Amino acid sequence: MMLNKRAAAVMQHFGVVALLVVALLGAERALAQDTPLVIVVEGGQFEPLPVAVTPFEAGAPALSLVADDIVGVIEADLQSSGLFKLIPRAAFIARPTDFDTAPAYADWRAINADALITGRISQASDGRLIVQFRLYDTEADVQIEGLQFLSDPTDWRRVAHKVADGIYAKLTGEGPYFDSRIVFVDETGPKGDRRKRLAIMDQDGANLRYLPGADGLVLTPRFSPNDQSVLYISYDTGEPQVYLLNLDTGQRERLGSFPGMTFAPRFSPDGAQVVLSLSQDGNTDLFIMRLADRQLRRLTNNPGIDTSASFSPDGSQLVFESDRGGSQQLYIMPSNGGPAQRISFGQGNYGTPVWSPRGDIVAFTKILQGRFHIGVMRTDGTDERLLSSSFLDEGPTFSPNGRVVAFFRESPGQAGRAQLMSIDITGRNLRVVETPNAASDPAWSPIRR
Repeated sequence: MMLNKRAAAVMQHFGVVALLVVALLGAERALAQDTPLVIVVEGGQFEPLPVAVTPFEAGAPALSLVADDIVGVIEADLQSSGLFKLIPRAAFIARPTDFDTAPAYADWRAINADALITGRISQASDGRLIVQFRLYDTEADVQIEGLQFLSDPTDWRRVAHKVADGIYAKLTGEGPYFDSRIVFVDETGPKGDRRKRLAIMDQDGANLRYLPGADGLVLTPRFSPNDQSVLYISYDTGEPQVYLLNLDTGQRERLGSFPGMTFAPRFSPDGAQVVLSLSQDGNTDLFIMRLADRQLRRLTNNPGIDTSASFSPDGSQLVFESDRGGSQQLYIMPSNGGPAQRISFGQGNYGTPVWSPRGDIVAFTKILQGRFHIGVMRTDGTDERLLSSSFLDEGPTFSPNGRVVAFFRESPGQAGRAQLMSIDITGRNLRVVETPNAASDPAWSPIRR
Protein backbone atom coordinates (compact mmCIF):
# COMPACT_ATOMS: atom_id res chain seq x y z
CA MET A 1 0.00 0.00 0.00
CA MET A 2 1.56 3.32 -1.02
CA LEU A 3 1.37 5.92 1.73
CA ASN A 4 1.32 9.58 0.82
CA LYS A 5 1.83 11.97 3.74
CA ARG A 6 1.94 15.20 1.71
CA ALA A 7 0.20 17.96 3.62
CA ALA A 8 -3.44 18.23 2.55
CA ALA A 9 -6.56 19.73 4.03
CA VAL A 10 -9.91 18.14 3.34
CA MET A 11 -13.14 19.78 4.43
CA GLN A 12 -16.01 17.35 5.01
CA HIS A 13 -19.54 17.87 6.32
CA PHE A 14 -19.80 16.43 9.82
CA GLY A 15 -23.55 16.50 10.32
CA VAL A 16 -24.21 20.22 10.70
CA VAL A 17 -20.64 20.74 11.88
CA ALA A 18 -17.62 21.00 9.59
CA LEU A 19 -15.03 18.29 10.20
CA LEU A 20 -11.51 19.27 9.21
CA VAL A 21 -9.19 16.39 8.37
CA VAL A 22 -5.52 17.08 7.77
CA ALA A 23 -2.52 14.82 7.43
CA LEU A 24 -0.10 15.03 10.33
CA LEU A 25 3.47 15.47 9.24
CA GLY A 26 5.89 13.87 11.65
CA ALA A 27 9.64 13.44 11.29
CA GLU A 28 11.40 11.75 8.40
CA ARG A 29 9.25 8.63 8.95
CA ALA A 30 6.28 10.42 7.36
CA LEU A 31 7.69 10.09 3.85
CA ALA A 32 5.67 8.23 1.20
CA GLN A 33 6.60 4.54 1.19
CA ASP A 34 5.26 1.00 1.03
CA THR A 35 4.21 -0.43 4.37
CA PRO A 36 4.47 -4.14 5.16
CA LEU A 37 1.84 -3.99 7.92
CA VAL A 38 -1.42 -4.97 6.22
CA ILE A 39 -3.93 -7.51 7.55
CA VAL A 40 -4.79 -10.34 5.18
CA VAL A 41 -7.74 -12.56 6.12
CA GLU A 42 -7.89 -15.74 4.09
CA GLY A 43 -7.76 -19.49 4.51
CA GLY A 44 -8.67 -21.39 7.68
CA GLN A 45 -6.15 -19.77 10.04
CA PHE A 46 -6.38 -16.17 11.16
CA GLU A 47 -4.94 -14.37 14.16
CA PRO A 48 -6.13 -10.84 14.96
CA LEU A 49 -3.44 -8.16 14.70
CA PRO A 50 -2.10 -7.13 18.15
CA VAL A 51 -2.46 -3.36 18.58
CA ALA A 52 -1.72 -1.01 21.47
CA VAL A 53 -3.79 2.12 21.97
CA THR A 54 -2.16 4.53 24.40
CA PRO A 55 -4.15 7.02 26.48
CA PHE A 56 -4.56 10.20 24.42
CA GLU A 57 -2.86 13.31 25.75
CA ALA A 58 -5.26 15.97 27.02
CA GLY A 59 -4.32 19.57 26.28
CA ALA A 60 -6.20 20.71 29.39
CA PRO A 61 -7.48 18.93 32.54
CA ALA A 62 -11.05 19.52 31.44
CA LEU A 63 -10.40 17.41 28.33
CA SER A 64 -9.19 14.31 30.20
CA LEU A 65 -12.61 12.67 30.38
CA VAL A 66 -13.44 13.20 26.71
CA ALA A 67 -9.97 11.90 25.80
CA ASP A 68 -10.71 8.71 27.74
CA ASP A 69 -14.15 8.43 26.14
CA ILE A 70 -12.73 8.81 22.63
CA VAL A 71 -10.10 6.14 23.25
CA GLY A 72 -12.81 3.83 24.61
CA VAL A 73 -14.85 4.14 21.41
CA ILE A 74 -11.77 3.62 19.21
CA GLU A 75 -10.85 0.46 21.11
CA ALA A 76 -14.43 -0.85 20.98
CA ASP A 77 -14.63 -0.25 17.21
CA LEU A 78 -11.36 -2.04 16.49
CA GLN A 79 -12.23 -4.95 18.75
CA SER A 80 -15.73 -5.33 17.29
CA SER A 81 -14.29 -5.88 13.80
CA GLY A 82 -12.70 -9.14 14.92
CA LEU A 83 -9.50 -8.19 13.07
CA PHE A 84 -7.59 -6.68 16.00
CA LYS A 85 -6.47 -7.83 19.45
CA LEU A 86 -6.05 -5.02 21.97
CA ILE A 87 -3.02 -5.29 24.22
CA PRO A 88 -4.05 -4.44 27.81
CA ARG A 89 -2.50 -1.31 29.28
CA ALA A 90 -1.16 -3.30 32.21
CA ALA A 91 1.28 -4.87 29.76
CA PHE A 92 2.68 -1.51 28.57
CA ILE A 93 6.35 -1.02 29.52
CA ALA A 94 7.15 2.08 27.44
CA ARG A 95 7.27 5.39 29.28
CA PRO A 96 4.78 8.02 28.11
CA THR A 97 6.30 10.32 25.50
CA ASP A 98 5.21 13.56 23.89
CA PHE A 99 2.76 13.07 21.02
CA ASP A 100 5.24 14.63 18.59
CA THR A 101 8.11 12.39 19.70
CA ALA A 102 8.76 9.05 17.98
CA PRO A 103 7.93 6.09 20.26
CA ALA A 104 10.43 3.63 21.70
CA TYR A 105 9.64 0.95 19.12
CA ALA A 106 11.60 -1.81 20.88
CA ASP A 107 9.45 -1.45 24.01
CA TRP A 108 6.29 -2.03 21.96
CA ARG A 109 7.80 -4.95 20.08
CA ALA A 110 8.68 -6.48 23.44
CA ILE A 111 4.97 -6.80 24.29
CA ASN A 112 4.14 -8.06 20.76
CA ALA A 113 2.34 -4.91 19.62
CA ASP A 114 2.50 -4.91 15.82
CA ALA A 115 0.73 -1.54 15.62
CA LEU A 116 0.75 1.42 18.00
CA ILE A 117 -1.80 4.25 18.19
CA THR A 118 -1.09 7.51 20.01
CA GLY A 119 -3.22 10.64 20.18
CA ARG A 120 -3.78 14.11 21.53
CA ILE A 121 -6.93 16.12 22.35
CA SER A 122 -6.87 19.90 22.54
CA GLN A 123 -9.29 22.77 22.05
CA ALA A 124 -9.32 25.49 19.42
CA SER A 125 -9.93 29.15 20.32
CA ASP A 126 -13.53 28.84 19.08
CA GLY A 127 -14.21 25.91 21.43
CA ARG A 128 -14.03 23.12 18.88
CA LEU A 129 -12.15 19.91 19.63
CA ILE A 130 -8.87 19.15 17.90
CA VAL A 131 -8.33 15.39 17.84
CA GLN A 132 -5.04 14.07 16.46
CA PHE A 133 -3.74 10.53 16.14
CA ARG A 134 -0.69 8.70 14.81
CA LEU A 135 -0.45 5.08 13.74
CA TYR A 136 2.92 3.31 13.88
CA ASP A 137 4.26 0.05 12.49
CA THR A 138 6.50 -1.07 15.36
CA GLU A 139 8.29 -3.74 13.32
CA ALA A 140 9.35 -1.30 10.61
CA ASP A 141 9.90 1.61 13.05
CA VAL A 142 7.72 3.89 10.96
CA GLN A 143 4.63 6.10 11.22
CA ILE A 144 2.15 4.89 8.64
CA GLU A 145 -0.79 7.23 9.29
CA GLY A 146 -1.49 10.52 11.02
CA LEU A 147 -4.62 12.66 10.86
CA GLN A 148 -6.21 15.60 12.63
CA PHE A 149 -9.95 16.19 13.10
CA LEU A 150 -11.69 19.42 14.10
CA SER A 151 -15.27 19.21 15.34
CA ASP A 152 -17.91 20.45 17.73
CA PRO A 153 -17.41 18.93 21.23
CA THR A 154 -20.84 17.29 21.07
CA ASP A 155 -19.66 15.20 18.11
CA TRP A 156 -16.81 13.51 19.97
CA ARG A 157 -18.23 10.04 19.28
CA ARG A 158 -18.17 10.65 15.54
CA VAL A 159 -14.59 11.86 15.80
CA ALA A 160 -13.71 8.63 17.61
CA HIS A 161 -15.34 6.59 14.83
CA LYS A 162 -13.42 8.61 12.23
CA VAL A 163 -10.14 7.88 14.01
CA ALA A 164 -10.99 4.17 14.20
CA ASP A 165 -11.91 4.23 10.50
CA GLY A 166 -8.55 5.80 9.65
CA ILE A 167 -6.71 3.08 11.57
CA TYR A 168 -8.86 0.29 10.16
CA ALA A 169 -8.53 1.47 6.56
CA LYS A 170 -4.75 1.82 6.76
CA LEU A 171 -4.18 -1.58 8.35
CA THR A 172 -6.68 -3.57 6.26
CA GLY A 173 -6.57 -1.77 2.92
CA GLU A 174 -10.39 -1.69 3.00
CA GLY A 175 -12.88 1.13 3.16
CA PRO A 176 -14.18 2.51 6.48
CA TYR A 177 -17.46 1.59 8.17
CA PHE A 178 -17.40 2.61 11.83
CA ASP A 179 -18.85 6.09 11.20
CA SER A 180 -22.17 4.79 9.89
CA ARG A 181 -25.69 4.17 11.15
CA ILE A 182 -28.27 1.38 11.17
CA VAL A 183 -32.01 1.92 10.81
CA PHE A 184 -34.22 -0.93 12.00
CA VAL A 185 -37.67 -1.93 13.26
CA ASP A 186 -37.98 -1.72 17.05
CA GLU A 187 -40.45 -4.27 18.42
CA THR A 188 -42.29 -4.23 21.75
CA GLY A 189 -45.24 -6.17 23.13
CA PRO A 190 -46.23 -9.86 22.96
CA LYS A 191 -45.22 -11.91 19.97
CA GLY A 192 -48.73 -12.04 18.52
CA ASP A 193 -49.37 -8.32 19.00
CA ARG A 194 -46.13 -6.48 18.41
CA ARG A 195 -45.82 -2.71 18.20
CA LYS A 196 -43.31 -1.91 15.47
CA ARG A 197 -41.70 1.48 14.99
CA LEU A 198 -38.65 2.77 13.18
CA ALA A 199 -35.47 3.46 15.11
CA ILE A 200 -32.00 4.60 14.12
CA MET A 201 -28.65 4.32 15.90
CA ASP A 202 -24.93 4.44 15.32
CA GLN A 203 -23.54 1.14 14.07
CA ASP A 204 -22.23 0.42 17.59
CA GLY A 205 -25.67 0.92 19.17
CA ALA A 206 -25.08 4.42 20.55
CA ASN A 207 -27.33 7.48 19.99
CA LEU A 208 -30.51 5.47 19.47
CA ARG A 209 -33.61 7.48 18.64
CA TYR A 210 -37.08 6.73 17.34
CA LEU A 211 -38.14 8.24 14.04
CA PRO A 212 -41.22 10.47 13.95
CA GLY A 213 -44.43 9.56 12.16
CA ALA A 214 -43.41 5.94 11.74
CA ASP A 215 -45.38 4.12 14.43
CA GLY A 216 -47.74 1.20 14.03
CA LEU A 217 -46.80 -1.62 11.67
CA VAL A 218 -43.72 -0.67 9.67
CA LEU A 219 -41.43 -2.85 7.57
CA THR A 220 -38.23 -2.89 5.50
CA PRO A 221 -36.62 0.53 6.10
CA ARG A 222 -33.91 1.39 3.55
CA PHE A 223 -31.36 4.25 3.53
CA SER A 224 -30.94 6.67 0.67
CA PRO A 225 -27.42 6.84 -0.83
CA ASN A 226 -26.90 10.31 0.70
CA ASP A 227 -27.83 9.11 4.23
CA GLN A 228 -30.52 11.82 4.48
CA SER A 229 -33.74 9.87 4.05
CA VAL A 230 -35.29 6.45 4.61
CA LEU A 231 -37.81 4.47 2.59
CA TYR A 232 -40.15 2.14 4.42
CA ILE A 233 -43.49 0.35 4.26
CA SER A 234 -46.29 1.48 6.59
CA TYR A 235 -49.70 0.00 7.28
CA ASP A 236 -51.10 3.28 8.66
CA THR A 237 -54.02 3.15 6.21
CA GLY A 238 -54.58 -0.59 6.55
CA GLU A 239 -52.84 -1.25 3.22
CA PRO A 240 -49.06 -1.31 2.77
CA GLN A 241 -47.84 2.00 1.37
CA VAL A 242 -44.34 3.31 0.64
CA TYR A 243 -43.20 6.37 2.59
CA LEU A 244 -40.13 8.56 2.30
CA LEU A 245 -38.90 10.06 5.58
CA ASN A 246 -36.42 12.95 5.73
CA LEU A 247 -34.10 12.25 8.67
CA ASP A 248 -33.13 15.91 9.13
CA THR A 249 -36.59 17.49 9.11
CA GLY A 250 -38.76 14.56 10.19
CA GLN A 251 -41.05 15.20 7.24
CA ARG A 252 -42.52 12.18 5.50
CA GLU A 253 -44.40 11.76 2.27
CA ARG A 254 -46.20 8.91 0.60
CA LEU A 255 -44.67 8.01 -2.74
CA GLY A 256 -48.02 7.24 -4.30
CA SER A 257 -51.33 5.52 -3.82
CA PHE A 258 -50.73 2.21 -5.53
CA PRO A 259 -53.51 -0.25 -6.27
CA GLY A 260 -53.00 -3.59 -4.54
CA MET A 261 -50.14 -4.52 -2.21
CA THR A 262 -46.74 -2.81 -2.17
CA PHE A 263 -43.51 -4.44 -0.99
CA ALA A 264 -39.74 -4.07 -0.55
CA PRO A 265 -38.82 -0.57 -1.82
CA ARG A 266 -35.14 0.23 -2.34
CA PHE A 267 -33.20 3.23 -3.71
CA SER A 268 -31.06 3.19 -6.83
CA PRO A 269 -27.36 4.01 -6.19
CA ASP A 270 -27.84 7.59 -7.41
CA GLY A 271 -30.95 8.08 -5.27
CA ALA A 272 -33.01 9.17 -8.27
CA GLN A 273 -35.18 6.05 -8.51
CA VAL A 274 -36.88 3.48 -6.32
CA VAL A 275 -37.48 -0.15 -7.24
CA LEU A 276 -40.44 -1.85 -5.56
CA SER A 277 -42.91 -4.70 -5.95
CA LEU A 278 -46.59 -4.20 -6.68
CA SER A 279 -49.24 -6.89 -6.44
CA GLN A 280 -51.98 -6.41 -9.01
CA ASP A 281 -54.64 -8.87 -10.20
CA GLY A 282 -53.02 -11.72 -8.31
CA ASN A 283 -49.57 -11.10 -9.81
CA THR A 284 -46.56 -9.49 -8.09
CA ASP A 285 -43.99 -7.79 -10.32
CA LEU A 286 -41.11 -5.35 -10.11
CA PHE A 287 -41.65 -1.68 -10.93
CA ILE A 288 -39.30 1.27 -10.94
CA MET A 289 -40.27 4.82 -9.99
CA ARG A 290 -38.49 8.00 -10.96
CA LEU A 291 -38.63 10.21 -7.86
CA ALA A 292 -38.49 13.51 -9.75
CA ASP A 293 -41.92 13.04 -11.35
CA ARG A 294 -43.21 9.83 -9.63
CA GLN A 295 -43.36 8.10 -13.02
CA LEU A 296 -43.83 4.34 -12.57
CA ARG A 297 -42.61 1.74 -15.07
CA ARG A 298 -43.05 -2.04 -15.03
CA LEU A 299 -39.87 -4.15 -15.17
CA THR A 300 -41.24 -7.72 -14.98
CA ASN A 301 -44.45 -9.42 -16.06
CA ASN A 302 -44.48 -13.04 -14.97
CA PRO A 303 -47.08 -15.35 -13.42
CA GLY A 304 -45.21 -15.50 -10.13
CA ILE A 305 -43.90 -13.35 -7.29
CA ASP A 306 -40.98 -11.05 -8.19
CA THR A 307 -39.82 -9.04 -5.18
CA SER A 308 -36.95 -7.87 -2.93
CA ALA A 309 -34.91 -6.24 -5.70
CA SER A 310 -31.49 -4.70 -5.00
CA PHE A 311 -29.37 -2.61 -7.39
CA SER A 312 -25.78 -3.36 -8.31
CA PRO A 313 -23.42 -0.57 -7.14
CA ASP A 314 -23.22 0.88 -10.67
CA GLY A 315 -27.01 0.81 -11.03
CA SER A 316 -26.96 -1.29 -14.21
CA GLN A 317 -28.44 -4.51 -12.78
CA LEU A 318 -30.91 -5.82 -10.24
CA VAL A 319 -30.82 -8.97 -8.16
CA PHE A 320 -34.23 -10.15 -6.93
CA GLU A 321 -36.13 -13.17 -5.68
CA SER A 322 -38.81 -14.94 -7.71
CA ASP A 323 -40.77 -18.18 -7.67
CA ARG A 324 -41.30 -18.06 -11.44
CA GLY A 325 -39.46 -21.39 -11.78
CA GLY A 326 -41.56 -23.17 -9.18
CA SER A 327 -39.49 -22.35 -6.09
CA GLN A 328 -38.08 -19.22 -4.48
CA GLN A 329 -34.75 -18.45 -6.21
CA LEU A 330 -32.46 -15.53 -7.04
CA TYR A 331 -32.29 -13.84 -10.45
CA ILE A 332 -30.32 -11.00 -12.02
CA MET A 333 -31.64 -8.71 -14.76
CA PRO A 334 -30.84 -5.31 -16.33
CA SER A 335 -32.20 -2.48 -14.19
CA ASN A 336 -34.01 -0.97 -17.18
CA GLY A 337 -35.82 -4.24 -17.90
CA GLY A 338 -35.03 -7.29 -19.96
CA PRO A 339 -34.46 -11.02 -19.54
CA ALA A 340 -33.57 -12.38 -16.11
CA GLN A 341 -30.94 -15.01 -15.41
CA ARG A 342 -31.21 -17.38 -12.46
CA ILE A 343 -28.10 -17.48 -10.25
CA SER A 344 -29.11 -19.73 -7.31
CA PHE A 345 -28.97 -23.48 -7.91
CA GLY A 346 -28.30 -25.01 -4.51
CA GLN A 347 -30.78 -26.94 -2.42
CA GLY A 348 -33.48 -24.99 -0.61
CA ASN A 349 -35.15 -21.63 -1.21
CA TYR A 350 -33.42 -18.23 -1.53
CA GLY A 351 -34.74 -14.75 -0.75
CA THR A 352 -34.06 -11.16 0.41
CA PRO A 353 -30.95 -10.66 -1.76
CA VAL A 354 -28.78 -7.56 -1.41
CA TRP A 355 -25.86 -6.54 -3.61
CA SER A 356 -22.55 -5.84 -1.88
CA PRO A 357 -21.19 -2.26 -2.16
CA ARG A 358 -18.05 -3.87 -3.58
CA GLY A 359 -20.11 -5.33 -6.42
CA ASP A 360 -18.59 -8.80 -6.28
CA ILE A 361 -21.04 -10.75 -4.11
CA VAL A 362 -24.70 -10.95 -3.13
CA ALA A 363 -25.96 -11.74 0.37
CA PHE A 364 -29.22 -13.63 0.82
CA THR A 365 -31.49 -15.59 3.15
CA LYS A 366 -31.65 -19.34 2.53
CA ILE A 367 -34.23 -21.79 3.87
CA LEU A 368 -32.94 -25.36 3.93
CA GLN A 369 -34.29 -28.34 5.86
CA GLY A 370 -36.37 -26.18 8.16
CA ARG A 371 -33.55 -23.80 9.12
CA PHE A 372 -32.75 -20.28 8.00
CA HIS A 373 -29.28 -19.20 6.91
CA ILE A 374 -27.55 -15.99 5.88
CA GLY A 375 -25.22 -16.62 2.97
CA VAL A 376 -23.20 -14.97 0.23
CA MET A 377 -22.41 -15.96 -3.35
CA ARG A 378 -20.69 -14.41 -6.32
CA THR A 379 -22.96 -12.59 -8.75
CA ASP A 380 -22.75 -15.49 -11.21
CA GLY A 381 -24.00 -17.88 -8.50
CA THR A 382 -20.64 -19.54 -7.78
CA ASP A 383 -18.82 -19.84 -4.46
CA GLU A 384 -21.94 -20.00 -2.27
CA ARG A 385 -21.08 -19.84 1.44
CA LEU A 386 -23.49 -20.01 4.37
CA LEU A 387 -22.43 -17.69 7.18
CA SER A 388 -25.08 -18.45 9.80
CA SER A 389 -27.79 -20.94 10.73
CA SER A 390 -30.67 -20.76 13.21
CA PHE A 391 -34.41 -21.11 13.71
CA LEU A 392 -34.86 -17.80 11.83
CA ASP A 393 -32.07 -15.67 10.32
CA GLU A 394 -33.26 -13.12 7.77
CA GLY A 395 -32.81 -9.73 6.13
CA PRO A 396 -29.07 -9.26 5.38
CA THR A 397 -27.61 -5.79 4.88
CA PHE A 398 -24.00 -4.87 4.09
CA SER A 399 -21.75 -2.44 5.93
CA PRO A 400 -20.64 0.50 3.73
CA ASN A 401 -17.36 -1.24 2.85
CA GLY A 402 -18.99 -4.62 2.15
CA ARG A 403 -16.94 -6.37 4.83
CA VAL A 404 -19.68 -7.07 7.39
CA VAL A 405 -23.25 -8.34 7.06
CA ALA A 406 -25.93 -7.40 9.60
CA PHE A 407 -29.21 -9.33 9.82
CA PHE A 408 -31.85 -10.26 12.39
CA ARG A 409 -32.29 -13.53 14.25
CA GLU A 410 -35.51 -14.61 15.94
CA SER A 411 -35.70 -17.29 18.61
CA PRO A 412 -38.56 -19.86 18.61
CA GLY A 413 -41.56 -20.08 20.89
CA GLN A 414 -44.02 -17.60 22.26
CA ALA A 415 -41.31 -15.97 24.33
CA GLY A 416 -38.97 -15.72 21.35
CA ARG A 417 -37.70 -12.32 20.28
CA ALA A 418 -35.84 -10.86 17.32
CA GLN A 419 -32.36 -9.38 17.73
CA LEU A 420 -29.83 -7.80 15.41
CA MET A 421 -26.67 -9.72 14.55
CA SER A 422 -23.55 -9.06 12.50
CA ILE A 423 -20.94 -11.31 10.94
CA ASP A 424 -17.82 -10.94 8.81
CA ILE A 425 -18.22 -12.10 5.19
CA THR A 426 -15.70 -14.85 5.96
CA GLY A 427 -18.15 -16.32 8.49
CA ARG A 428 -16.06 -15.19 11.45
CA ASN A 429 -16.96 -12.86 14.31
CA LEU A 430 -20.68 -13.51 14.79
CA ARG A 431 -21.90 -10.83 17.22
CA VAL A 432 -25.10 -9.55 18.79
CA VAL A 433 -25.80 -5.88 18.00
CA GLU A 434 -27.33 -4.65 21.25
CA THR A 435 -30.70 -2.85 21.20
CA PRO A 436 -33.04 -2.01 24.12
CA ASN A 437 -35.95 -4.00 22.70
CA ALA A 438 -36.50 -6.71 20.13
CA ALA A 439 -35.29 -5.57 16.71
CA SER A 440 -35.63 -6.66 13.08
CA ASP A 441 -35.22 -5.50 9.48
CA PRO A 442 -31.84 -3.72 9.79
CA ALA A 443 -30.48 -1.52 7.00
CA TRP A 444 -26.96 -0.11 7.07
CA SER A 445 -26.31 3.48 6.01
CA PRO A 446 -23.52 4.69 3.74
CA ILE A 447 -20.45 6.06 5.46
CA ARG A 448 -21.34 9.43 6.95
CA ARG A 449 -19.92 12.63 5.49
